[in-house]
Amino acid sequence: MLFDIIKNDDFRKLMQSHIEELIVYFFKNEQNFGILCNIDEISFEPELPTYIASEFRPMTLFFLAGYTFETAHIDDNRLIFEAGFGAENIGSFVSVPLLSILQIIVDETPIFVNVATYEKNREEKKVTSDKDGIKNSMEALLSNPENMKFKK
Repeated sequence: MLFDIIKNDDFRKLMQSHIEELIVYFFKNEQNFGILCNIDEISFEPELPTYIASEFRPMTLFFLAGYTFETAHIDDNRLIFEAGFGAENIGSFVSVPLLSILQIIVDETPIFVNVATYEKNREEKKVTSDKDGIKNSMEALLSNPENMKFKK
């Protein structure tokens, strides 16, 4: 039963919504936080040199504070921020799918645990027709209560 729940699309959407709401709350309140995520689901732009990338553990903690926190934003269901890596402080934009964030941590304490499963290929498979795309765009727009004023 638990396996069915964590793979359920509605449950995934709920968890992703919670993650986004928490992060936006932290942005608004200027609260630094950490995210624990699977390194295989993260992308770096530009790519990090192999000698740095090979040092990451499968579950990696990123702490968003200072410049990294200031550059952080959410775009297309991804948390994106700039960070420096290695002794040379090599800069790279880190892109983390929201649903791949396993924990959100404040002051060394996990305050959120995501048990939903993230499937990278699942997001890429969602090809829609123009009609479906317009419907999905409208649903996304209206999912924010503040946007209800645009509904006619």
